[in-house]
Amino acid sequence: MRRLLPALLLLCAMNTPQEDLQSGKVTSEQLVQRYLDRIAAVDHAGPMLQAVLAVNPHTLADARALDAERRAHGARGPLHGLPVLLKDNIESEEALPTTAGSQALLANVTGRDAPLVARLRAAGAVILGKTNLSEWANMRGSRSVSGWSGVGGLTRNPWSLDRSACGSSSGSGAAVAAGLAAAAIGTETDGSVTCPASVNGVVGLKPTLGLVSRHFIVPLSHSQDTAGPMAPTVRDVALVLGAIAGSDPADPATAAADAHKADYAAGLRADALAGKRIGVMRFEAGFHPETDAVFAHALEVLRRAGATLVEIAAMPGGPGAADAIGEAEQLVLLTDLKADLAVYLAGAPAGVASRSLADLIAFNTAHADRELGLFGQELFEKAEATKGLDDPAYLAARAKSLRMAGVDGIDRMLADGSLDALVAPTAGPAWVVDVVDGDHSSGQTSTLPAVAGYPHLSVPMGLVSGLPVGLSFVGPAWSDGRMLAFGYAFEQALGFSGEPGLRVLAPEAGLLRPGK
Repeated sequence: MRRLLPALLLLCAMNTPQEDLQSGKVTSEQLVQRYLDRIAAVDHAGPMLQAVLAVNPHTLADARALDAERRAHGARGPLHGLPVLLKDNIESEEALPTTAGSQALLANVTGRDAPLVARLRAAGAVILGKTNLSEWANMRGSRSVSGWSGVGGLTRNPWSLDRSACGSSSGSGAAVAAGLAAAAIGTETDGSVTCPASVNGVVGLKPTLGLVSRHFIVPLSHSQDTAGPMAPTVRDVALVLGAIAGSDPADPATAAADAHKADYAAGLRADALAGKRIGVMRFEAGFHPETDAVFAHALEVLRRAGATLVEIAAMPGGPGAADAIGEAEQLVLLTDLKADLAVYLAGAPAGVASRSLADLIAFNTAHADRELGLFGQELFEKAEATKGLDDPAYLAARAKSLRMAGVDGIDRMLADGSLDALVAPTAGPAWVVDVVDGDHSSGQTSTLPAVAGYPHLSVPMGLVSGLPVGLSFVGPAWSDGRMLAFGYAFEQALGFSGEPGLRVLAPEAGLLRPGK
């Protein structure tokens, strides 16, 4: 078995990248060069993880400037000089397209930073480049292959190259796991940060909707979209969240963000679980026996850390509640997709020919050899048939899903049990990539917090047959800091030390490779 760990240790041997920068053991320029070398060795060559779509052409110059600033004036903060990757549906000012994985957006070079990227730069982070993703955030075809895009080909899971990196933030999760950056930004509508974090063995947070601006991010659904950090540890995630969170006049959903933003890293304590009441969502487990065994051990770790566990056998609303939420959610997402993409594409550069969902459908049909070889665009077609944001059926579905997941779902469970948080397995182990029938995940815990817009943190909880699985912490709106504190306490008590291994070579063929 070939291990990634030795190369990871070469990047920042003994300490975190932050510690090495602060101590002067390494400059930002040296750190960036090491990551660039690593990307060249294992992402663009060697095992070809295909997690990084493009590298910022002036990343070394940016790092040198930040080194000079550190010498002259000191560090701006803990992210000063740290290389961060962005999912390629997030705009940045570099001369790189923001593609959402689609060749229809290869000319989408906007020359502007999304507000969250501007906040990262202000904090001193180095934008290293863009990561691959499940094309159109996994909202194009009903049998999609997570981690595949027409631009980037298939991102592979560094724990086992024939297994899925999940999606849609596939490249961000795989890149962090493989040591290609200090942290990455993903986006989630339902599971797109937390599932890749879980199956790649890293930490990922879907924040409260409205804590981080979505402006200049290719949208899927304004009702549920949010960007979130992915990194090796909870502390890393907390530091990145502290940089990107905040109100933005261009995104009305963030109006209350400044009032709720906190120094998340300062709130991390190893004893944060002591005396807390944690609800165990049994109805979100039971989908995979080996994952259940790891989950049982994680629950014992929570107990040893001082938490009182309260069993929740069934989802509020009865046995049909999950299906009802899912049906309503789908109508919401399909309707939002058509409307939100039209708004985004209206502001795209002149070179982008597609200006509507109908145009994108036509583009995919005209370029079927490059875009539709693995799976279709049934979801695009269903979205095109929706009736708009004023449709009574859409409005009723949004109200229903929001109520069932939020007030009558997460909120009710927390209140009924006087609970501080809810836990469940995030997902099962990564499944074998199936380019015929598409994804076949054994199960996920993402829909309730995704629909409600509440924070959802995934922290590694162990291995199943050598593949990582995560533990989910879910709380009410604006409890991001508490979820991070609970996740940190769990992380410290567990002491997870899994290391990715490049174990199985996936087949090399056609559309699994980047589009040309």
